Amino acid sequence: MAHTSRNIVLGLIGAAVVGGLIYVTVRPEPVPVDLHQVARQDFQITVDVDGVTRVADVFEVSAPISGSTRRTPVEVGDPVDEGKTVLALVEPASPALLDTRTRLQAEAGVREAEANLNVAQTDMTRATEDQSYANSQYNRVEQLVERGVASITQLEDAHQQLAIADAALDAAEARITQAESGLQRAEAALVQVSSDTTETTCCVQITSPATGVVLEIDVVSARTVTAGTTLLSVGDPANIELVADLLSSDAVRLPDGARAEVERWGGPTLEAQLLRIEPAARTEVSALGIEEQRVDAVFEILSPLEDRESLGHGFAVFLRIVEYEENDALVVPLSSAFRFDDGWAVFRATGDLVERVQVELGERNTRFAVVLSGLEPGDLVVEHPSEDLDDGALIVERQAY
Repeated sequence: MAHTSRNIVLGLIGAAVVGGLIYVTVRPEPVPVDLHQVARQDFQITVDVDGVTRVADVFEVSAPISGSTRRTPVEVGDPVDEGKTVLALVEPASPALLDTRTRLQAEAGVREAEANLNVAQTDMTRATEDQSYANSQYNRVEQLVERGVASITQLEDAHQQLAIADAALDAAEARITQAESGLQRAEAALVQVSSDTTETTCCVQITSPATGVVLEIDVVSARTVTAGTTLLSVGDPANIELVADLLSSDAVRLPDGARAEVERWGGPTLEAQLLRIEPAARTEVSALGIEEQRVDAVFEILSPLEDRESLGHGFAVFLRIVEYEENDALVVPLSSAFRFDDGWAVFRATGDLVERVQVELGERNTRFAVVLSGLEPGDLVVEHPSEDLDDGALIVERQAY
């Protein structure tokens, strides 16, 4: 009896060992996975772009006349007061030097103008005499009419002659004025550079059009300039705005007054707000040779001045422009979601097994998607699921070393 019981026990042990070996041989190997816990957090979609700073109101100062500008009395960064600080001195252009031919022509022009003046003065003398004679004739006929010796017709004829003489005298005076002007113009062609110009009358002083600082100087040293040449620019460095160069397809998605975070300028993160998007885009070629439509977006800095005192005109910045944001949103990594039955699904871990769960996703950024349905806070989902993973598969979490 004892011998029989021992055989039974040994048989059971052998069967267990054989069963265990068979199980170990045929059981599936667990798939190593990375797990992520679904949770609620603040969610944002941002447009990340480089930008530059600029003074909102830049005043460019240009030469009002053609001439020679003297060396600028100010330097970049100097404070300026509106209407008081002298920014530039421009001396009117001197008359050009005359070559022999030009001088001879100018001298001949002067002689011609003098002759014309003499002719006009002679005509004036004749017209004066004619007017005096016509006036005396009129007075004589008028007296004869009063005594009944001359007719009214004779008086009218005398009056007409007097009017003609008066008109001729006026024309002679006008010809003298014309001849004098012609002589002055001819003499002006002979004017040379004068050395008696004083320091107080030589130059046009250009004062600052606004209070601020000198931002940039285009013409530093003395040189010849034409009217309209930009000499320098001034502006208020406290009135700084940001300009971001965006793809037009990104710009149209930004809401009115979109906020932005300003980073990588050398100081703390600043807050900014979208002021406007320029109405016209431009075509630019990217580094890959692709034509793109780009447009400027202008932002106002909301952070106080003391947080950005060192931020100046033309500085490089990096903006994170918020296109969409949601507080306390349930999010899942995009690396966990995959397409399934014309929708989205994830593998949710339950113990050492996973199950495929269909989910509905909302807004997405580069890392996360908002979960509208299918998951709850605290669920564990598989990141980067491999092709070996299937519904009900055995898993083991990878250990970070």
